Amino acid sequence: MNEWNWHSRWPAPAKLNLFLHVVGRRADGYHLLQTVFRFIDRCDWLRFSPRADGSIELATPTPGVAPDDDLTVRAARLLQAHTGCRQGATIHLEKTLPMGGGLGGGSSDAASVLLALNHLWQTGVPRGELEKLGLALGADVPVFVHGRNCFAEGVGETFTDLDLPPAAYLILQPPVLVPTAAIFGSPDLRRDTPAMRPADWRPGIGGNDLEAVACAAFPAVASHLAWLRQHAPDAMMTGSGACVFAAFGSEDAAATACAGMPEGMIGWVANGLTQHPLAEIAR
Repeated sequence: MNEWNWHSRWPAPAKLNLFLHVVGRRADGYHLLQTVFRFIDRCDWLRFSPRADGSIELATPTPGVAPDDDLTVRAARLLQAHTGCRQGATIHLEKTLPMGGGLGGGSSDAASVLLALNHLWQTGVPRGELEKLGLALGADVPVFVHGRNCFAEGVGETFTDLDLPPAAYLILQPPVLVPTAAIFGSPDLRRDTPAMRPADWRPGIGGNDLEAVACAAFPAVASHLAWLRQHAPDAMMTGSGACVFAAFGSEDAAATACAGMPEGMIGWVANGLTQHPLAEIAR
């Protein structure tokens, strides 16, 4: 077992939504969703240095994001406030995952900060409690804390764990940043897809209700999806976009399709994970 410590490089993996349905809307405006989250082996990476002064500092600010607004800093300070911890940390973030891509990068970063610092500071917060804490940071944070591929419901906080078969995915990254709020706020978004029981879902069932809205607003998403569907008819968008993906029967098949991308198109092959790399911490 990996001995996680202050010298470790901590992974924050991306996720794919293998389907995403909007099944209703609460009175407070939050959308009721059903989706399957699958972790993949493409990650952001985090390192931490201890501080005795109790301060939380981000050594690698994200361009355009004030350090105090960064999810990694907010996650660390939230854990401090929740536990009364007086220890601090300097956070080093290596970004690989695109912002506004629907891969959950920022949420995954925040979740890995909660898991890592809970372990490093020895604050002892159980994983279930960390999940609830993460919901204050964003709807996708709890699933990354949860650490299992799962069928998720509600606003994304109720999980039914799934054992998913191995899969290789080709993921394309259109050159646009899709704002989640704009997609969910669109009057054209379907919000009444019939709900299903988690036990009835199988790979290949369902689509992404946000896809039509994103494709209409961002033609680059539509064009990337159209190209990918020539090679994999079941290709779809993940999250609220912009990234689109398709499952292939083997890593070689995905790599072959990737090699045939038009010039200027960005894409990569990733494998599905059986669970989050930090799934055994704080259980």
